Amino acid sequence: MVNGTRTRSDVKREAIIQAAKRAFKTFGVNGTSMDKLAEMAQVSKRTVYNHFRAKEDLVMHLIKEQYQNALVDADAAYCSEVSLEKQLVELLMAQIIFTTSEEHMDLARVIIGHFFYEPDKLKDEITQLKDQETFFNRWLRAAERDGKLSFDDVETVCIDLDALIKGQCFWPQLFKLEDPLTDAQKHHIASNTARLILSRYQI
Repeated sequence: MVNGTRTRSDVKREAIIQAAKRAFKTFGVNGTSMDKLAEMAQVSKRTVYNHFRAKEDLVMHLIKEQYQNALVDADAAYCSEVSLEKQLVELLMAQIIFTTSEEHMDLARVIIGHFFYEPDKLKDEITQLKDQETFFNRWLRAAERDGKLSFDDVETVCIDLDALIKGQCFWPQLFKLEDPLTDAQKHHIASNTARLILSRYQI
């Protein structure tokens, strides 16, 4: 990128990424060849390999991109003048909306299906994601510095939050055991989860 202008390489890379999203959803990872990606992106096969060495690299790029945009780069500044519950509910709603989005669910099904027989490889990739500081980490530390929360390890609190959300908003919907959540159900889960966490950690 030069002076804010996308280069031809940038444009081709983005075309490959968008083609991968469509192809993986339609054909699955195993059913998508690099030739197919080149055809759908309207670039040469060599160009695809220049940007991504293998389909697995594309798969992980997509999930990392989602995670980065939704949970790492998201703005969630702590405000000492606003009640903890109100702030936490808003944060939880942001995570729930991301978690339950059709795009995220589709990609999660692709990843789980592809890496089901290679759990160690998926574990390594997910560990790298979790090493990044999310908006929850930042908000929780700010609340602790403000003397509003008390905990021994912020990562434990984040794990608790993640488990509570995914147990109700991700796994049942991922395997289509339950219908998609309504907006009212999402807010109810966010409110209950916030109260549960605050009952444990609020000073």
